[in-house]
Amino acid sequence: MNERLNWLILADKFASDGDPRAMRACARELFELDKSKADGPAIMAEAALYLGKLDEAETLARSAIDLEPDHLRGRLILGAVAAEKFDLKEEFKLFSGVIKDSKNAITISDRFLKNHLRKFAFNRQEKTQEDLQFQNETEIEISLMQNILFKALSWMSNGLYLAGEPDIAADYLFQASDLTEDNDRAAELYSKHLFLKNYRDLSPAYSKELAKKYQDFFDELIPYNHEKNQRVIDKKLKIGYVSPDFRQHAVANFILPFLREFDAEKFSVTCYQTGKTDAVTDRLKRHHISWRDLSGRSARTAARLIYEDHVDILVDLSGHSQNNCLPIMAYKPAPIQISAIGYTATTGLKAIDYFLSDTTCLPEKEQSSGFTEKILRLKHCHFCYSPGIVRDIPPAGLQAPMFKNDFVTYGSFNNFAKVTDETLYLWRAILEQVKESILVIKGKICSVPSGREILLDRLKKMSFPIDRVELRPYSPDYLEQYRDIDVALDTFPYNGGLTTCEALYMGVPVVTLRGRSHGARIGASILTNADVGELIAQNPMEYVKKAVQLARRKELIAGYHAGLRDHLLRSPLMDSRQYIKEIEIFYREIWKHYCKTSQRKRRIIRAEG
Repeated sequence: MNERLNWLILADKFASDGDPRAMRACARELFELDKSKADGPAIMAEAALYLGKLDEAETLARSAIDLEPDHLRGRLILGAVAAEKFDLKEEFKLFSGVIKDSKNAITISDRFLKNHLRKFAFNRQEKTQEDLQFQNETEIEISLMQNILFKALSWMSNGLYLAGEPDIAADYLFQASDLTEDNDRAAELYSKHLFLKNYRDLSPAYSKELAKKYQDFFDELIPYNHEKNQRVIDKKLKIGYVSPDFRQHAVANFILPFLREFDAEKFSVTCYQTGKTDAVTDRLKRHHISWRDLSGRSARTAARLIYEDHVDILVDLSGHSQNNCLPIMAYKPAPIQISAIGYTATTGLKAIDYFLSDTTCLPEKEQSSGFTEKILRLKHCHFCYSPGIVRDIPPAGLQAPMFKNDFVTYGSFNNFAKVTDETLYLWRAILEQVKESILVIKGKICSVPSGREILLDRLKKMSFPIDRVELRPYSPDYLEQYRDIDVALDTFPYNGGLTTCEALYMGVPVVTLRGRSHGARIGASILTNADVGELIAQNPMEYVKKAVQLARRKELIAGYHAGLRDHLLRSPLMDSRQYIKEIEIFYREIWKHYCKTSQRKRRIIRAEG
């Protein structure tokens, strides 16, 4: 094998091992081999990128492009530098070019190699040493280009998500997952793909089919056997909660009831932390529960430690969200496993037995066709809003801003990736019917100049009244800024969760559209259990109508702003004791079912024996 390919392979290995300094050694060797080639400075640029030296990475990548204008790795690193600087348009231009050109180059090389091999098969002649070397080197070149393509797809997906294009980002993640031979990495990317697919309208059946393919990554895994477990129906049950988000994270606003309200005489609770820790973690640890830090552990090791704790019911609080615990759950470390609160759709994993939902998100009369798990339907909302653990909550704005502004301010503080074109068209219709009203869009996309530019371009194409739209960047005081909003507008089909709860708690009414899938009914569930079901629209026209009618009823908006927080505190949405009581009834029922089912299986086995 030629020396150049040898150093490139080694550099890629060091990159995957997280060793940029060793990459630099490879780059120096490549530079010494041929100073006219771009490989050396491009590898050096990639190493600088991983070390966080963006200016150095950009300078080196440009020097690589000066030597070879079409050099894939040099262009890749320029794209990555643009991504780090949140220059989204430049990032997309560079990555798109790398993706297109690397795909073309891979196709050409692969076709050339197949033709070369077909020649020997047709003539039935043996390959010479030179032929074997050519085949080997071509295969390596293809592999190196696939690695570049993989990075371009993975990195660009992050920018697309920020820019409000989750559907394209999901497609890129799927392609990246299909490229890597690392099964764990492929599973992680496919999981992200599933998460982003929820941002756009999918039928429950199609969503389920996509999720079931996630199981393929774990088919060769041998799950734990629980045949020797103690099956005493009335025993004190060991409940485990596993999550990467026992920290400053949206999910932390719904975790407290599980740790504070459980019946300590009938249940014991252990939290299995797999992610980072912070001050929120410390606050959660103050409750009378067991705590195990599994951060940095492999899924196999984490599963073994949970199994050795003899947990009876393990509850996952992450689903397919970032850094999730599903690879741990795949080992089936507990005899009964549940997916709850951290995700809005099915996991697709055989090892998870139940999914926690409610009668609004998934009514009894509807079949649970979108889930591989059995459904546990709570009478009230399947999560309980418990603010204050993540940050101090400011007082609600008791007076609607329309009384001092003389116009209505609508607002959305949701992740802009949730905002579909259909949602924007309805928002435009609301503004058209409520003269002089304005719309505040607040989020991370508004925090960077290129993001604002992309968002404004999108609004202009839809003939949006730009002069009546205010873009606000993300900021830590976002709760206080609800005092500037008269009416909040929910997104669909992916509704707001925490965002809706926070708006209501700050005294702002939220108009939501009830959709056809579990995730598209989260808003309806929140409003139903907050006892403001009159704000739920059953179709797009009604969504616009409700938002417009609110603007024309000043006394109603005034009443919401003055009384929503107190109303919420008395509602089922924040009744943590009743919430956990209802969940513990389910825990008992499914444990009883498990015990009786196991006993029947044993009797059948003995009879057959």
